[in-house]
Amino acid sequence: MRIAHFDPFSGASGDMMLGALLDAGLPLDELRGGLAPLPLDPWEFRVERIVRHGLTGTRCAVIVHEERHSRRWTEIRGIINTAPLPEPVRQRALAIFERLAEAEAGVHGMASDDVHFHEVGGTDAIVDIVGTCLGLHALGVERITSDPPRLGSGWVTAAHGQLPVPAPATAALLARANAPVAPVPPAQEGVPGELLTPTGAAILTTLAEFRRPAFAPGAIGYGFGGRELPWPNALRVWIGETTDAGEPAPDEREPDEIVLETNLDDMNPQFTELLLERLFAAGALDVWLTPAIMKKGRPATIVSAIAPAGRRAELERVFIEQTTTLGVRCWPVQRTKAERRFETTTTRWGEVRLKLRGWRGRVIDARPEYDDCLALARAADVPIREVWNEAHRLGEVYVGQRWSKVQAPRLRAVPRPDEWE
Repeated sequence: MRIAHFDPFSGASGDMMLGALLDAGLPLDELRGGLAPLPLDPWEFRVERIVRHGLTGTRCAVIVHEERHSRRWTEIRGIINTAPLPEPVRQRALAIFERLAEAEAGVHGMASDDVHFHEVGGTDAIVDIVGTCLGLHALGVERITSDPPRLGSGWVTAAHGQLPVPAPATAALLARANAPVAPVPPAQEGVPGELLTPTGAAILTTLAEFRRPAFAPGAIGYGFGGRELPWPNALRVWIGETTDAGEPAPDEREPDEIVLETNLDDMNPQFTELLLERLFAAGALDVWLTPAIMKKGRPATIVSAIAPAGRRAELERVFIEQTTTLGVRCWPVQRTKAERRFETTTTRWGEVRLKLRGWRGRVIDARPEYDDCLALARAADVPIREVWNEAHRLGEVYVGQRWSKVQAPRLRAVPRPDEWE
């Protein structure tokens, strides 16, 4: 499974996350292209290589030409919902902003839909959050983890004046997620300033498990913040593959995944559509519905979700808040998982990602990504089966290769339709 592990040794912010993903291999043009359809004020990226304290990384700043700081949560939701974003990106971005809205509502004592985002409602913050979700999606990341973040100290200037560090919204986000925080190391003592911003806290507490699992890193990126500090003011990200190497046998190791479920017999079944979306956004790996008969012959639906153990509190919150249930059942599970990774093949209509499945050291399957095939079929006005079939045929060359030595095939370029004679 493709994983991104964040190391916020100097906190985290939205621009630091973008810089880290770019430094780890995210193509800048792909990020720009994915964000271009957002209906926002004019903006641009300013990306530069940075060397500080002997460490090299990337600084990614969002430059807004007509600044607007305040937007309501309902307006931001409309911006994200109307943009042509991949569905996993949309769901992650909405989940982050929803968590921010809930935190702000709790701080100010109001309903979530009435919240006015100030600093995090600006164009730059929207680009940071949606861009981070796009970057993780483009890199094929399926799981996100993080070390405990450092917070900083002192005071920060916000729209409401001077506020203590961590800012109230940041503190609320950490508390709602029951997230661990790192102690202040000796090198950072006596240096005031905000290290973990509300944007950075919202992304981490929404998407990440706070643990460091076993994984094999393939790329490392450093995203630098704008402040000069006595230490490297950067966020580190590791991109790699989870591995079972060196772990106990399946029947001996502690389970790291759980199943949560509840019975619903007094809720409109149509409401389960949004429930499933929010369970996935909160970190569920899979969600399913099972029909059941309750006492007195009442028809019911069992809603089940499998998820990393670290997402239990967040998923239980979604179950309780989004349904009529009075309780949620939970038990640990163990899964034997095939290896997975992404490669890209080029069809006559464009590029399609392939999900490779491995077992006992070899590739056993290559499946085209539906979202990629759908986008190309729409753009070219052709049946999606034609795109999928060609991508699947091209992907078959991977099957049988050794997992540790997977190589892209040397194929003759297929002409695009507009090049046919």
